[in-house]
Amino acid sequence: MKTLLKSCVLAISLLLGAISAQAQKSGGTLVFLVQPEPPSLAAYVSTSGPIGLVAPKVYEGLFDYDNDGKIVHVLAESHAVSADGKTVTFNLRKGVTWHDGKPFTSADVQFAIMNVLSKVHPRGPNTFSEVESIDTPDAHTAVLNLKKPAPYMLRALSAYESPMVPKHLLEGTDIKSAKLGNKPVGTGPFKFVEWKKGQYIRLDKNENYWRKGLPYLDKIVGRFIPDASTRTAAMENGEVLYGAYGAIPNIDAVRLKKRDDISVTTDGYSMINPMALIEFNTKKGAFVDAAVRKAISLAINREFLIKNIWFGYGKPATSALTSNFSATGLHAAMPNFPAKGDTAAANAVLDAAGFKRNSDGVRMTAVLDLIPYGEDWRRAGEYLKQAMGDIGIKLDLRYEDVPTWLRRIYHKYDFAMNVNYFYQLPDPVLGVHRHYGTNMIRKGTHFVNSSRYSNAALDKLLAAGMIEPDATKRSAIYKDVQKILAEDMPVVNLFELQFLTVYNTKLKGAYGSALGAYGSFAEAWIDD
Repeated sequence: MKTLLKSCVLAISLLLGAISAQAQKSGGTLVFLVQPEPPSLAAYVSTSGPIGLVAPKVYEGLFDYDNDGKIVHVLAESHAVSADGKTVTFNLRKGVTWHDGKPFTSADVQFAIMNVLSKVHPRGPNTFSEVESIDTPDAHTAVLNLKKPAPYMLRALSAYESPMVPKHLLEGTDIKSAKLGNKPVGTGPFKFVEWKKGQYIRLDKNENYWRKGLPYLDKIVGRFIPDASTRTAAMENGEVLYGAYGAIPNIDAVRLKKRDDISVTTDGYSMINPMALIEFNTKKGAFVDAAVRKAISLAINREFLIKNIWFGYGKPATSALTSNFSATGLHAAMPNFPAKGDTAAANAVLDAAGFKRNSDGVRMTAVLDLIPYGEDWRRAGEYLKQAMGDIGIKLDLRYEDVPTWLRRIYHKYDFAMNVNYFYQLPDPVLGVHRHYGTNMIRKGTHFVNSSRYSNAALDKLLAAGMIEPDATKRSAIYKDVQKILAEDMPVVNLFELQFLTVYNTKLKGAYGSALGAYGSFAEAWIDD
């Protein structure tokens, strides 16, 4: 009897396992939110958040990273670093093809890093600054020769951060304006099919994907829904199954998470370290004087922003670096970042700097440009307008579409004060240096030093921090970096963002990557 019972249990278990496996492979369509509509799909040119929601489903990197931050080999089947740290060898997977059928080879890796990412990517020039050359002894081996060790580089090889792109489609073109930018061809689990402007982007299953049996889904559709309440309604009625990076406003997310069919998580952002901030034009306009920028930082009630606009999801900034770098000894709390704000101190700084009020109590006027990524940022702008009014700075708010905003800030430098957020990523070299280095004043490149701040002493420290192997000495370097930036304030960090992902519970398998929504969705499936 016991034997029969065990046999029945085993049979049932195998049956359930087979049903589960079959369910994972049953196809279906995932509709998810892409907010706002991306300016392009050229992830190798721009790190704009909406691009990151789509492009890593099409393109792949040499690595991915799991939720513990460990390397997951993707296009690189394995890798090795020499004892002196100056040679990194990638053994590439065989049998991988681009979506147009051409083979993926080491020549693509060489071209992607040396001709694309190192030159036109916002963060690539820092990430690959030590790469002197790349050898390709055969089609499946790429050897990076470094001037100096660059261990941070191995944290920046995901599809989102360093996508591998097809040499045969980009070589000889103007990379920034190439047709591939809007019709991507990658090696990933989904192939680009259609972009209906103002409505959606459609990606279909790559039937020749190198990971056999994947992806499970037949297609994924990224929808653009400009109105926040309509996005929330679409999530509630099951019209869309997934929304990340504030696509569902926090005010709605805290309500939706009470439902049985909807979950909310802060997972999937561990490699991102997002920081809300204000960028200033340091070359012309109202905020050339560092005293004004410092006064603005003093006046802002960071806790109010977090509590009342982001509903408790965030942590007040205390320096130019996120406190998440404390684990590696790089973060140090600095003055001029009061959590609750200090209006009296801010007014005193402005008075001492000679900025007098007129008869209306106004010291200066300016336009505050708002990142066009949703209603939370509009509300933040309204708060900042009020807070700046308390210290005599009269602001007008400007909210434009994404392409117009990007051109204004990063192409024309036609702004005075810009509310934005930057990813500080797993190491300051990857996410912080681009904000302050003189070499990162790169007109036309998005999410770099738009303030055009330049400080030779800081540049020297940043260069030293890139290559210092001793943890104690590196900590001292970045403490000095933070001291300088706490005084000069070309950027005022507001708070460390905690993004929410809102999803329907029938969507499974979409959460294994540390990149979260910027992952591939190769293992995602729908449990109907």
